[in-house]
Amino acid sequence: MCRAKTHIPQEMSTDPNNEYFEITASMVTVEVKDEKTGKVFRRELPIDYYENANFLRLSGENLDGSLSQLIFYSARGIERLKDLTGKGPDHDPCGGHSH
Repeated sequence: MCRAKTHIPQEMSTDPNNEYFEITASMVTVEVKDEKTGKVFRRELPIDYYENANFLRLSGENLDGSLSQLIFYSARGIERLKDLTGKGPDHDPCGGHSH
């Protein structure tokens, strides 16, 4: 099994004026190609989809009805997560006048 690579589309820039800053949907279409037969299968699934420049989140119910989520972080999202948890580089965001 290989590691999944997520790619944030060019439209998902960090510019807050960009209309594509986030993408949401309540249904997801999955298309797969079977490795043995080469046949393509397509399914619509009731999965909540949320994507922004920091991460992509897929949410749905498992068999007992409780919430399950998969979250894929972008490189930018990983760096922000490190900063929030104190594991990022030490720098003064205020430009030299920290309290």
